[in-house]
Amino acid sequence: MEDNLKLLDFGEKVAKEALKLGVKDVEVYLSLKSTIHVDIERGKIVEAIKGIDQGFCVRISYNKSLGFAYTNILKEEKIGEVVNRAFHIAKTVKPTGDWKGFPHPKPLLKARNIYDKRVAEASIEDIVRDAFLMLNSALKTDRRIMVVEGYSGKVELVRAIVNSNGISLLEEGTGISCSLSTIARDNGKVTPICFEFDGSRSYNIDPEKVGRESAKMAISALGSRKIETGNYRVIFMQPALLELLTYTLISSLKADNVQRGKSALKGKIGEQIASENLTFYDDGLLEGGLETWSFDDEGTPSQKTALIEKGILREFIYDKYHADREGKESTGNAYRVPHPSYTSTPRIEPTNLTIQPGKYSEDELLNELENGLLIQNLQGAHSSNPESGEFSTVATPTWYIKNGEIQYSLKGVMISGNIYNVLKNVICIGKNVRKLGFLVSPWIVVENVRVIGRLS
Repeated sequence: MEDNLKLLDFGEKVAKEALKLGVKDVEVYLSLKSTIHVDIERGKIVEAIKGIDQGFCVRISYNKSLGFAYTNILKEEKIGEVVNRAFHIAKTVKPTGDWKGFPHPKPLLKARNIYDKRVAEASIEDIVRDAFLMLNSALKTDRRIMVVEGYSGKVELVRAIVNSNGISLLEEGTGISCSLSTIARDNGKVTPICFEFDGSRSYNIDPEKVGRESAKMAISALGSRKIETGNYRVIFMQPALLELLTYTLISSLKADNVQRGKSALKGKIGEQIASENLTFYDDGLLEGGLETWSFDDEGTPSQKTALIEKGILREFIYDKYHADREGKESTGNAYRVPHPSYTSTPRIEPTNLTIQPGKYSEDELLNELENGLLIQNLQGAHSSNPESGEFSTVATPTWYIKNGEIQYSLKGVMISGNIYNVLKNVICIGKNVRKLGFLVSPWIVVENVRVIGRLS
């Protein structure tokens, strides 16, 4: 921790150097990231890489114009160069007329269970062992299994932010995860790629289960058949739901898109936009959440924001700038998404988008399908229209369900429609919550999903 506090001291020095130029509004963001990543390809561990990345960036406001610069060298001799570069840009770019400055300090609620010393101290041998356990578990499940790719990895991240309004914050976090993709071959037939995953902020993942479940899923995808085009009840598993929401709904919940008229939800606060079964939160303080932090990348405290309550649109997510434009408070959703994070300015992103779970088990959800589909993943969702919510995407792997029982896997299946119709047609929500990226969700059952079964 002592070394990490030096990162904060460094940030203070950068801010002081910028203030010498006569500016009043300065922000310094710093990060130090160490990783171990083990890659699996074609059933073999092919590489294990240990890396460290560090850097800082500066935003300077001068006459309401913003300048930005960064470096990956955390040395004092780089401070003047980066600060002067940001200041030069601020003097030359067009002013942002409604700029009201960087955040001021506010009380923070401490994020819980986001750092595990066991993850921080995990060696490259530990992460390789996890990969072997996962790989061997899959291969011994069934002789027809082939491992396509996978990984195991850990990350330790220290992030700090300092600004001229008195914010001086630092936080440490860890993460560990593994994933495996498999196919099954039998009598010349090959399944779609099936995968399983596990991720956590603490060292409690189960790589053997990941390998085993990925293999079992691939075996269950053998003997796939076609399905007639029509409207069906569909269960979306977490990976499929993540893909669908990422490229449709999420962008419409961001205040910048709303203000630019790029959101179908503009002007609909207080309206019923989804089934009353559906409640969404953005919870930046979710205990152990994969995207949980005490503060965002501008230094605004994280919070739990109700976005959709029983189908009614309640709020959008904001950073400081777009909140100021509406005379509102930031929801703590300013994040620097590209990696390394210090190479970008903040933009509005979800933290832990949480779908409130229901009371149904997986078997009970399957029983809701007399004639329906179970969809694990989607391909091509990135081609969806985020403004209108329209989508058309390949659903694979997918299984046909009849009278609550899995009958066989399907091939050549597409689903199409509009995300807002999907939300309105949610009839059941499970209790099998899992964390995947920014999504924290159970399975959901949606009726009247358009299924196109004519692909070869």
